[in-house]
Amino acid sequence: MATTVQSFAEIEEEFNRYIRDIVYCSLVTVDSKGRPRARVLLPIWEVVDGRPVGWLAAYKTPVKTAHLKNNPHVTCAYWNPRQNCMFADCTAEWIEDQQVKNEVWELYRKGSPAPVGYDPQRYWSGGPSDPEFGLLRMDPFRVQVVRGQDLKSRIWQP
Repeated sequence: MATTVQSFAEIEEEFNRYIRDIVYCSLVTVDSKGRPRARVLLPIWEVVDGRPVGWLAAYKTPVKTAHLKNNPHVTCAYWNPRQNCMFADCTAEWIEDQQVKNEVWELYRKGSPAPVGYDPQRYWSGGPSDPEFGLLRMDPFRVQVVRGQDLKSRIWQP
């Protein structure tokens, strides 16, 4: 049975603990025929005005771009063998603003603890202005954390 929480702060500690422990998520998009497609990626998260915001440094591939153009809804699914899970159902959009790209680049480099944080220069040698550096912003409309030991589930929705 799931419990609904009133503020994200009520699950923030567990949310962050699971992300630091699990690190990678399965990011699910939907194609033009309504079929899901998953890939393993490494988003970082921050809290802005009491709400989680996810950032994903990623190549802006034709498949991801087409999926998001048709349907901006994504799910970030985290799971570990202890059955701890975190799901963030979000709306997503590509960000082109260079200042935001610079800020998130630094968030990856310094603002998020390893192993979640990393130096994106390994993938985009031109830095945050590298034309191949894509940035996806994810704004959750539902976050669920599930504790594996007893399957206690808590859900936040803005």
